[in-house]
Amino acid sequence: MYKTKIDLPEKTRRNAIEMLNDRLAEAIDLQSQAKQAHWGVKGPNFIALHELFDKISDLLLAQIDEIAERVTALGGAVEGTVAVAAKRSKLKNYPLNISAGKDHLYYLSSQVAAFGKAVRKAIDDTAKLGDAGTADLFTGISRDLDKHLWLLEAHAQDRM
Repeated sequence: MYKTKIDLPEKTRRNAIEMLNDRLAEAIDLQSQAKQAHWGVKGPNFIALHELFDKISDLLLAQIDEIAERVTALGGAVEGTVAVAAKRSKLKNYPLNISAGKDHLYYLSSQVAAFGKAVRKAIDDTAKLGDAGTADLFTGISRDLDKHLWLLEAHAQDRM
């Protein structure tokens, strides 16, 4: 770990960094899945879904940056390569052979929900560690994920 004047105990920072790097891997994985949906969607509502999936990808890119910067601020090493994300992410693999909007809505909403659940657990876990800053970061991410899950589900409401 790098030296820092942040007044959190080293053990707290180490544990928070581990959780941050876990969520970073999943955010990188999910961002690539949103882009996969953006590139692969076909059919009715194409443009609305194409743009929504791109908006979700952009949101995730911003979250990736915030998570990685928090790791660094706590004195940790960011583990943010695609290879590391592929090994570390707990998200399911995204199907590459789908094109129907309803299928992308189903899979992407399921992945956003799974990531949101992991982020909510990280809120509780970092709060218990006494790292309010990281808990707050995860709270903001959770709020954004919930909003975008709502947008995905609104498109598929009659199919859920």
